[in-house]
Parts: sequence; structure tokens; C-alpha cells
Amino acid sequence: MRRARVAYGGAIHEATEWGGQLKLADGRVVEEDKVIWLTPIEPRTVFALGLNYADHAAELSFDAPSDPLVFLKGPNTLIGHQAYTRRPANVTYMHYECELAVIIGETARNVQKEDAYKYVKGYSVANDYAIRDYLENYYRPNLRVKNRDTCTPLGPWLVDVMDIADPMNLRVTTHVNSELVQEGTTADMIFDIPSIIEYLSSFMTLSENDVILTGTPKGSVNTVAGDVVVTEIEGIGRLVNTIIGDEAFTNR
Repeated sequence: MRRARVAYGGAIHEATEWGGQLKLADGRVVEEDKVIWLTPIEPRTVFALGLNYADHAAELSFDAPSDPLVFLKGPNTLIGHQAYTRRPANVTYMHYECELAVIIGETARNVQKEDAYKYVKGYSVANDYAIRDYLENYYRPNLRVKNRDTCTPLGPWLVDVMDIADPMNLRVTTHVNSELVQEGTTADMIFDIPSIIEYLSSFMTLSENDVILTGTPKGSVNTVAGDVVVTEIEGIGRLVNTIIGDEAFTNR
């Protein structure tokens, strides 16, 4: 099942996909373009992996990490489907990153890899923008690279874990203004989902609605205000986002 959270009629609703429309929890059926899309869950801690695809690490001239390279993201970075991401006027290089988002379903501590999927609620699509101007070192990313407000669209759906037979074999693509600019597969992750959950839960407790962003394949290029960026993962969904500049952002 594909689930969403939307704002409609002055309230926030849980919703499900309903034949090209949305069925709200109160039974009403509405058109997708009549709602404001929110993140499909209310995230708690958001973990993000850097350099988790060998081809992306090579693209940036970095060696693949020997242990998961993980950093945290603040809640104000997250926005929903069809929302706007601000590109600061004074930056020279800001690129998208299509990532499989793993949503934790229950409290997890000291989880073994073979049991990891028992703790997963489902999956979503994330676009984890990075501002390269502020990058000091990919092994120790500056907060301004990955924690700008509005710079992490997430959604539109939470897809139940049982609906994805093999999350480690999904096609990943990004289109900018309808041009294919990024293509890969989750099969190329250096650290797979069970390994990441085992690693994180070995030293900290994971909780329901924690989110793990699992990294991006190669193909990240600069984007500018006005670009429409579509990040898509096979079986999970199609996440649409528009980049706007400082002036447009201020006026909205």
C-alpha cells in the first residue's frame, strides 16, 4: 500500500493511493493536485549516508569508506512532494541526490543483519540536495552542505515494506527539466540496508519514524533556479521538486 500525508480543507490527513486519486482517512476521495503534500511520515532522527555508492565516490575522487559514513539532518531540511527548494543566490554549485529512504517501524537496538527488515516500516524517495560551495571534506561534511532549510524533499509515498520484494535491486533515476541526468541501481550500494541498520543499532537506539537516507549513485550535476527536478525509484514513487531563488522564496 502507498500511504501519504497531505493538507486539505484546512486539516492534515492520512491518505492512500486510490486509482490516480487520494482517499483520505475520513473516506473522501480527492484529486492529487488539490492537496498540499507533506512528508509521508513525521520524521524523528534523520540519518544520511555519504559515499555509499562506489561510482559516486569515484565521481568525486574519493575512496569508498570502510565503515558507513553517516551524518544527521535537521527537521527543517525536509519538505514534501511538489514543494519548492531554495537555492541561495550566492552559491555556485548545488546538486540533487536521489536516495532510497528507509523508514524504521519499531524500536531497534543491537539488531543483526538477518533480522533487520523486521524493523523497517517502509520506503520513500528522498532528494538530498548538496551545496558544494560549503564542502570541506566528504568524510566530515559541513552542516551548510546538507542542512539548509527546504533542501531535502521526501515523498510522496510511504510504501509498505512487504510491497517491495527486493529493495536492494531498484532502478534509481533523476530527470532535470525532463532530461535524464542520473541513473543507477540500489544494488550498487556499498553498505546495504541490513548492514546500515545493524551498524546504527549497535551503538544507539533506532525508533519508529527514524529515517535513513541510503546515498546516491553517480550523475550529480549543478542545478539552478527554475529547474524542475524529478527523482524516482522503481516501485517506490516519483518525487517532483522545483528550485527557486532567494527573491521568489521571499515573495512566497
